[in-house]
Amino acid sequence: MNEALKEIPLFHGSGAPCELEFLVRLEERTAAHQRKPSRQFLGTGHEPDFAAISWYIPPVATILLAGVDLFFRGKLEALLPGHHFVTTDTVEEPELVIADISRIDPDEVADAYPEIPIVGFTNHTDTGGLRAAHAAGFDQVVAKSALVERAPVLIGELLASVE
Repeated sequence: MNEALKEIPLFHGSGAPCELEFLVRLEERTAAHQRKPSRQFLGTGHEPDFAAISWYIPPVATILLAGVDLFFRGKLEALLPGHHFVTTDTVEEPELVIADISRIDPDEVADAYPEIPIVGFTNHTDTGGLRAAHAAGFDQVVAKSALVERAPVLIGELLASVE
């Protein structure tokens, strides 16, 4: 820690500096399931098919939150990292809608987004709200606790059905 910094050139001849090559050799190797395809082939005509590798780029969706309070939005952002959450005042076209049935009218949401999958949630005791969301045509209607437990799987299935 008390050594002076030593400046090394980024490129030594046609490759990396010997010190850098040495350090790279000492790095821990990643497990096979953690590796991403190498981009060393780009431009050679032998590029890997990145679209066929489902783990390479995680699916990211724009999710509209209708009637969702700020506290629960934070929970959803933690449960669904990487997705882009917007509210009704945005101009972006959502790929999925998550609606709090106890705070919005299910018929209005269903009418506003007829071609987009809609997930409705409410308290498990709000049976009238759950029925109203089913009648409005929501794709999934769940209790709030079930959404918290199954959010990644539930949202992933609905987004996969859109593609």
